[in-house]
Amino acid sequence: MTTPSTDSTPPRARLGTWPTPLEPAPRLARALGLGPDDLWVKRDDLIGLGGGGNKVRKLEWTCGAALAEGATTLVTTGAPQSNHARLTAAAGARLGLRVVLVLAGQPGASASGNLALDGLFGAGVVWAGDGGERLASRAREVVEELRGQGEVPALIPFGGSSALGARGYVECARELDDQVPDLATAVVALGSGGTMAGLVAHLGGSHVLGVHVGAVAEPARTVSELTSELSGKPCAPEELRVRLDQVGDGYGTLTEPVMSALTLAARTEGIVLDPIYTGRAMAGLVAAVEDGDITPGQRTVFLHTGGLPGLFGHPATLARAEAGLLGG
Repeated sequence: MTTPSTDSTPPRARLGTWPTPLEPAPRLARALGLGPDDLWVKRDDLIGLGGGGNKVRKLEWTCGAALAEGATTLVTTGAPQSNHARLTAAAGARLGLRVVLVLAGQPGASASGNLALDGLFGAGVVWAGDGGERLASRAREVVEELRGQGEVPALIPFGGSSALGARGYVECARELDDQVPDLATAVVALGSGGTMAGLVAHLGGSHVLGVHVGAVAEPARTVSELTSELSGKPCAPEELRVRLDQVGDGYGTLTEPVMSALTLAARTEGIVLDPIYTGRAMAGLVAAVEDGDITPGQRTVFLHTGGLPGLFGHPATLARAEAGLLGG
């Protein structure tokens, strides 16, 4: 189902059920040193499509545009365990579109986690070798190859993060207006930037704390540019609340603060996080409470952006989790 466009609103493919739930997290709040009513979790991991996650909100808009342009194939890029790639594959299956994923790396490096679901949803995979500009250029080559085959390809941006895709998180921010009218801070993983940009465009920079995960080189600048394009108003990087202290040795690595945060969320609230995105965001929340950026008595929302399949594609995290069965 696609919602037709109006003069001011682009077309939108309906892929999720809204609003997503908001749940209290009193045991986790107490463990962090907050009041029992201070911390709530926005469950964007419970969006039904393809295992859930924040990318569904973005894909409603980017796929809506693709359908309006007559696309027959969706092409996008990502890391081997990309949640965005997995959900693009699921969106394509829901909408009856072919999907080609251009992924960094080489075949055979991994076949579990998100990659297994990519295959289940019927997506094709093109391996691009090293990431960065080679990933983007290979995706453009694939688009031209598909055109030569008579397809009508639509190139979905990395992470779904464009001003168009970020509209999905303006909608999320409006849900938060209704669910948490006294919101002080929404804490979110800052990956490709669109999720935070949409929240900032509606809630304002002072109410959103983004925790950098290492997906882009200049996270504050990336978010500021997306926010400015989306809102039509200047948003300087200095206006944003961005933590850079949870990346560790790089995007794909597991750090001790993240493992601690994963374990704490699981054992206090039964909530599963992933080691790359939501685990880093939770570690950033822990650090923000410790250094006084987030304080007791103020309503904080942790935005759970999904990523559960990626946990099963991360051997180091699985080994640490399994060690708990032995008391490790």
